[in-house]
Amino acid sequence: MIYFDQAASSFPKPPAVAKAMAEAVNDYGANPGRSGHQLSQRASGMIDQTRMKLQKMFRNQSSDRVVFSLNATTALNQAIQGISWEQGDRVISTAYEHNSVRRPLERVKAESGVEIDYVRPTDLLNNWVEAIESKLTERTKLVVVTHGSNVTGEMIPIQSIGSLLKDHPALFCVDASQTAGVVPINMVEMNIDMLAFPGHKGLLGPQGVGVLMVGNDVNLKPIIVGGTGTQSETPNQPAAWPVGWESGTLNTPGIVGLLKGLEEVERRGMIEIYEHEKELTLYCLEGLNRISDVHIVGPKRAENRLGVVSFNISDIDGNEIAMILDQHYGVAVRAGLHCSPLTHEFLGTIEKGLIRVSFGPYNTKEEVDTFLNAMKEIKESLLE
Repeated sequence: MIYFDQAASSFPKPPAVAKAMAEAVNDYGANPGRSGHQLSQRASGMIDQTRMKLQKMFRNQSSDRVVFSLNATTALNQAIQGISWEQGDRVISTAYEHNSVRRPLERVKAESGVEIDYVRPTDLLNNWVEAIESKLTERTKLVVVTHGSNVTGEMIPIQSIGSLLKDHPALFCVDASQTAGVVPINMVEMNIDMLAFPGHKGLLGPQGVGVLMVGNDVNLKPIIVGGTGTQSETPNQPAAWPVGWESGTLNTPGIVGLLKGLEEVERRGMIEIYEHEKELTLYCLEGLNRISDVHIVGPKRAENRLGVVSFNISDIDGNEIAMILDQHYGVAVRAGLHCSPLTHEFLGTIEKGLIRVSFGPYNTKEEVDTFLNAMKEIKESLLE
């Protein structure tokens, strides 16, 4: 199977990921942070090691403000719903947001009377900073943006947006689901208050682990409360980071697997990973452009875009093409709306969606050639 669905979940994983997860289950499968015995302490130590690795990689101010969750969706819900909202508060977001941002925003809008602006530049220079600045007011409490679209592959200039917000009281939250592990991110230099991402995409870890990194000056109420292993005598949730925001037993095998994914990203280097995926993206774009009736969305070349290419062919149902690729050519792609209906509404593809191919560090040009040859044959058989 040729796997071109890396934007959904990276595959294959580094061999060390599964090995470390098995060791966590078989050798020290105790509850971290709940007991004083050796097995519990070993589990806690591995989690702390992962936490510090993440803090170093993304330059958060403190490892205590690295909060583990189930996935990026739960991390984003904590970021958005953990803010103390008041009626009349405003939020700025983008037309490229995944439902993991949009739906929590729509909930706080319905429950708290928050006003939301979903922006998208209309000029040829694609000036996101101007689009956001035009909606910025004294009541703006949050600016939340995706770093990279999972549909078009376009990257949003978060450093420039962070500079815009440096002297504004609004919090700046970035959804790095498509960029963590692929593009370097420095929370301090980019003035990012909250950074959310999953462990199972560019960071090459397993599914079931997400991360929310929070700046030291951010006040955030936990949206899930319960057992923390500390201050058990009080009925109130502890206010200590990170335990007060990590109620319940953590996924030790998943977090340890993520640690090995982080080590592999460090070994290969983010710049090298990005350049490899960009090379495959350019190669794929050039090949698709040689096939008539193919319409590609997003930036036309690989510069300033991720390893994501979305397209359609005439009026052919994308799901039919994805099924043929899977069953007859052994190529896995994603068709549909990609949980990002705002993007498809903007692109005019909300009715039928798009076919998406997305690349990872282990994909090759030979695999792209197989895909392109398959697309030529499918197009000829369905249209000619």
